[in-house]
Amino acid sequence: MNFDYSDDQKMLKDEARRFLAARCDVAVVRGVLDHDDRHYDEALWRAVAEQGWLGAAIPEEHGGLGLGHVELCGLAEELGRACAPIPFASTVYFVAEALMLFGSDAQKAAWLPRIAAGEVIGAFATSEGPGPIGAIRTRVVDGRLTGTKIPVTDGNIADLFVVLAEDGLYLVEGRAEAQVLQTLDPTRPAARVTFDHAAERLGDEDGVAAMQAVLDRAAVLLAFEQLGGADKCLEMAKGYALDRYAFGRQIGGYQAIKHKLADIYVKNEVARSNAYYGAWALNTSAAELPLAAATARVAASEAFWFASKENIQTHGGIGFTWEADPQLYYRRSRQLSLVAGAPATWKERLVGQLETRNAA
Repeated sequence: MNFDYSDDQKMLKDEARRFLAARCDVAVVRGVLDHDDRHYDEALWRAVAEQGWLGAAIPEEHGGLGLGHVELCGLAEELGRACAPIPFASTVYFVAEALMLFGSDAQKAAWLPRIAAGEVIGAFATSEGPGPIGAIRTRVVDGRLTGTKIPVTDGNIADLFVVLAEDGLYLVEGRAEAQVLQTLDPTRPAARVTFDHAAERLGDEDGVAAMQAVLDRAAVLLAFEQLGGADKCLEMAKGYALDRYAFGRQIGGYQAIKHKLADIYVKNEVARSNAYYGAWALNTSAAELPLAAATARVAASEAFWFASKENIQTHGGIGFTWEADPQLYYRRSRQLSLVAGAPATWKERLVGQLETRNAA
């Protein structure tokens, strides 16, 4: 059985890598990081929309390409590799997936074509503070949603929100009052968002259960972004180890550096196998998706964090400086590990899923 990408999917990934190499180099990422008033790269966002990537998994009848989730996973991997400073994850992995899962025909017709065209930026607003989701204070009365969510990734630039209220998920259109938060990765901003908006119910499911269904799907896609970033960290560390000389020899010849690179490689390959399992479960809507999503999420979070940390160490004295590039991936590894719930939460979910499966 072949668990790899098909030839057509590999060609799509190769084209995406070439496109991002030309349109999203380090200067683009630093252009957002170095300017407090720039929260994403608008030119790159428009270019990605023109490529059709925002609608990769959206059905053709709703303005998308209708390719499928495996293709979207491949694009996510390349975006992670490029450390792309755009709200792709918030818009596509969370909001578009929520609409495809729970939206009515009218809601899908109204919003999915606009997402595919890059006309709106989405945000998924669930948390109301640190820790697991507890009592939800956001409520809807007479069609109006009020409450505060923190942190909301891309909440300061979003035009369309999927919000968790006490009785379910809701769609909220329009900009909201947002206070940008100081985070480790300003290229993927987070905000404290206060709502007092007209809202439209999204599906009839229990809010927390619906939220978890969206998170399971997003977790797989985020795992591929993390995998792409981890692979890039290994490439950077290897390249520096071959170029840097100390005491008359390449530092890559020293056993300590060899072990670092080997450890990164092993963790990346473990994450890759689990991410592929998640991609299969997502693309086929398999019953194993909650288990596969938790497995992929835990493995990818660990791999990207470890690779980004060891990349800095391999670069030695310059590794942690502002001028060096490893910091960009360390920042992103921390951001991606928290955006859909911390790794500890996913480890608990993984254990719970295993217990449920073993008890069956």
